Amino acid sequence: MELFGLPALEIVYILTGIVLTIVAIQSFNDKENTKRVGTGLFWLTYAISFMFGKYIPDEINGWMVIFMAAIVATKQLGKGFYNESSTEMKLSESKRIGNAIFVPALLVGVVTFLVGIYTKLGALVGLGIAAMVALFVAVFLTRVSIHQGFNEGRRLIDAIGWTAILSQLLAALGYVFGIAGVGKVIATGISSVIPVDNVFAVVATYCLGMALFTIVMGNAFAAFAMMTTGIGIPMLINMHNANPAMIGPIAMLAGYCGTLLTPMAANFNIVPTALLEMKDQYGVIKAQWPVAVSLLVFNILLMYYFMVF
Repeated sequence: MELFGLPALEIVYILTGIVLTIVAIQSFNDKENTKRVGTGLFWLTYAISFMFGKYIPDEINGWMVIFMAAIVATKQLGKGFYNESSTEMKLSESKRIGNAIFVPALLVGVVTFLVGIYTKLGALVGLGIAAMVALFVAVFLTRVSIHQGFNEGRRLIDAIGWTAILSQLLAALGYVFGIAGVGKVIATGISSVIPVDNVFAVVATYCLGMALFTIVMGNAFAAFAMMTTGIGIPMLINMHNANPAMIGPIAMLAGYCGTLLTPMAANFNIVPTALLEMKDQYGVIKAQWPVAVSLLVFNILLMYYFMVF
């Protein structure tokens, strides 16, 4: 679906790029950030990739990613002054607003769902619309200017840092692995190591592989494509007549167990530690690992149960 002569999703990307450009400009002008040049260049490059990545040659896009990686590697990302409100004001405003402060966050999920279900725009466009709706509602509730919203947005994205782009990089990595035929390599290697006629061995390998590849890649969807191509389809569905509707969701759950255990899943495990300013960077993972391991064992047994019974 098009809006103003452009695909709706393209408009969301452009708006995202504009926001990142504002963040970059604020970073360049932040004299309290000793690394303002590197920080500004990082977010400006990211903004360009959103706004013009579709029109820039792939090789140039690749060099832009390398440039961003070089900024991170040389530790040129920093934090500065964000014109935050005083602690006293925050406390008084929290009492005034109360639980209504959660309304903007809830609107993001609700509006995204409604747009995704009841329109042809799709969930990603719905997320963009939801973000704008939530911003205006937050401004109305807090009685602050849009400018202050950008200040707080810059503070949050600087706290998240380079991990903000990790999900996109990992998704691209999964795509590359798929094209490279990693799934076929996995199938060949597994079939030479485990007895493929043993249902439990194949199920355990499938689920453990989902978890391990997710730990390495930080993305269960990328892991699912490779492990299902290499094990799920040829060994469980074709060889042992497994029901795809049964094993598919369980395999994804096994992958999500890996998500709970890896810093590569930055959105889940590293970003929260930054936003909450936790002293232990891996505190979230340390709290989650018992649940992750227990659920992984349960998923293996559950898939085996559906295979046998």
